[in-house]
Amino acid sequence: MKKYIAVTMGDPCGIGPETIIKSFLSGELGGCFVIGDLFVLNKAKELLRADININLIDDSLLGYEDSCLNLIDLHNVPTDEFRFGFASSWSGKASWQYIEKSVELFNKGLVSSLVTTPINKVALRMAEINDIGHTEILSSLLGKKEPLTMFQTGSLRTFFLTRHLSIKEMLPHINKEEIVNTSVLCIKALGELGLEKPRFAVAALNPHAGDGGQFGDEEINEIGPAIDELKKMGYDVYGPVPADSVYSQAKEGKYDAVLSLYHDQGHIATKTLDFLRTVSLTLNIGLLRVSVDHGTAYDIAGKGMADPTSLIEAILIAKQYSK
Repeated sequence: MKKYIAVTMGDPCGIGPETIIKSFLSGELGGCFVIGDLFVLNKAKELLRADININLIDDSLLGYEDSCLNLIDLHNVPTDEFRFGFASSWSGKASWQYIEKSVELFNKGLVSSLVTTPINKVALRMAEINDIGHTEILSSLLGKKEPLTMFQTGSLRTFFLTRHLSIKEMLPHINKEEIVNTSVLCIKALGELGLEKPRFAVAALNPHAGDGGQFGDEEINEIGPAIDELKKMGYDVYGPVPADSVYSQAKEGKYDAVLSLYHDQGHIATKTLDFLRTVSLTLNIGLLRVSVDHGTAYDIAGKGMADPTSLIEAILIAKQYSK
């Protein structure tokens, strides 16, 4: 059975539909199909004056045509209420339904990986959907409890020990047990992506990796002992490496991946390197999910201004790892 990459349309009122049309025009949607709404994609076509053929396929993916934009049309957008750039309960529900359909097709063995365009947290709340984002929705639908987020920017791969926590809330998580457990999951996930025995670096928390305890003792009491334990387990782990140099070193090939300790530590490094080509991968949930790393951009939705670079990069990386 041939497998394809599923691309979800995301929030119908955001820039996802427009970037999908532009990605097809770039020639990078080969081997992919879209889960979305025909009415909305036709609106995006009209906006861009794009002369492309949209080919409707069913859940079996029969009738797939390489020369067309292949679409499973859930027909779940009210045409009389639709407009770009506004959150609504129906747009939140629709974006959730596209994800649900992708998981259904993955469970049938028809999907090799998933590429997602942005959804909107406000719209999800309006639709009374409790999960706040793709990672949480997919984890719930797939029954997985320990999802991993990895950013990829060119050759730089970055994992996160913690993400959506304040600095104060993050600090208690900088402990030996959590660093060891998360690192093991990351290293195993890298193996599933084809990187056997990866060189794995753990970023330091404090300036100059604490400078022998002068600027904090987390490196001495927690991070260093975690790395020693990982080495005893047979993993090729380095650190704690000062955070102002570890990402540059990984970009140059010294390490295959970096464990960032908190949200902005990794986000700033990757997005400064190449904002548009930073993509997010969700691992350890059974299904490889690659996502753009930008939001619904309601302020420019429907204006023809959206840049498809992040979506194109996400598709290319999904194809790379799907092999």
